[in-house]
Amino acid sequence: MIRKTRLFTPGPTPLLPAAQFAMAAADVHHRTPEFRALYTRVLAQLKEFVGTKNDVIILSSSGTGAMEASVSNLTSPGDRVLVLTAGKFGERWTALAKAFGCEVDVVSAPYGKTFSLDEVAAALKLETRAVFMQANETSTGVRHDVQGVAKLLKDRGSEALLIVDGITGLGTSHLDMDGWGVDVLIGGSQKAVMIPPGLSYLAVSDRAWDRMEATYNPRYYFDLRKERKNAKNGESAYTPAVALIAALGAALDYIAAQADGNLVEGRKKLVDNAETIAAMTRAAVEALGMKIFCESPGAAATAVLPPAGVDSGVVVKELKSRFAAIITNGQGEMKGQIFRIAHLGFFDYLDTIALIGALEQVVAKSLPTPGFAFGNGLIAAQKVYAERTSK
Repeated sequence: MIRKTRLFTPGPTPLLPAAQFAMAAADVHHRTPEFRALYTRVLAQLKEFVGTKNDVIILSSSGTGAMEASVSNLTSPGDRVLVLTAGKFGERWTALAKAFGCEVDVVSAPYGKTFSLDEVAAALKLETRAVFMQANETSTGVRHDVQGVAKLLKDRGSEALLIVDGITGLGTSHLDMDGWGVDVLIGGSQKAVMIPPGLSYLAVSDRAWDRMEATYNPRYYFDLRKERKNAKNGESAYTPAVALIAALGAALDYIAAQADGNLVEGRKKLVDNAETIAAMTRAAVEALGMKIFCESPGAAATAVLPPAGVDSGVVVKELKSRFAAIITNGQGEMKGQIFRIAHLGFFDYLDTIALIGALEQVVAKSLPTPGFAFGNGLIAAQKVYAERTSK
């Protein structure tokens, strides 16, 4: 049998062919009218994709660069901040805030769990200047209650800014930045927008822009005010990743084309697609005798517990060696404990059916699962798809 490599990872994700073509053709200098027109168009499209009227900034960095920029631009040494963490990426917020001299309070939930709003309320102080959280904790598959946290801050009359890592949340969750009152929402290129790693983007509220004028943590390359000033002229402050920006424009065009050119509706379809194939996957793995690892599962990725006594690496290795299907193991202390299957971006129904079929083959050969029969996972997934698309 021939094998065709397929990514089922939560970043990098499969590349959109139109974006690859756009990258190959992106032989343009960044200080020209041609690039300024492209850059201005992509920035406007990003506002629609994020779903905001706020200014959006593009950085030539991974999502962690945008996370760092959020801390360095919005805090000063000694500021008290609150980090809400339930996994590896929540822990990254803690490390970043400490690196820039903040006094960090932490609300921590065990891996696979999410924090309660009561816990957040108890940890919030009058002097809290910022709250940092994820929309999705990709290391465990958990979706956090961004809307609930935003409402809590608003109801308490808190001056704290709400900064949300939406790197895997954008394009997989219905997020309402402006309506909820999120101050910074971060995205990344190698996720739902279906292009290679190397770009991050941030939507920034007026409150956050105002805060930057009063903070004094060091910043240079990641000075968001410089980027905002240059973006108004269709330029970046420093040399941009020209090919990736061309690819991003092609990807946003593709998303809009899914809804007859309406990018807002295309974004909603992208989220609904992720929600559907995530639900299909959850139903399938449960029908195959395995359990979902987390509570409040998101649609970016599904984290699965293998049968008792089985290292999750067995599933990861067999899917790769037998079918060239690339999924991910657990991270850090969860390595060997869970495997993760992604749903964000350029995945569809047929990709999902193929992966479930391959997973059935792995279960049949290598996983001790009472009551296993070929087709159990596929039938469960088919039923979910039929129910969700019959309306």
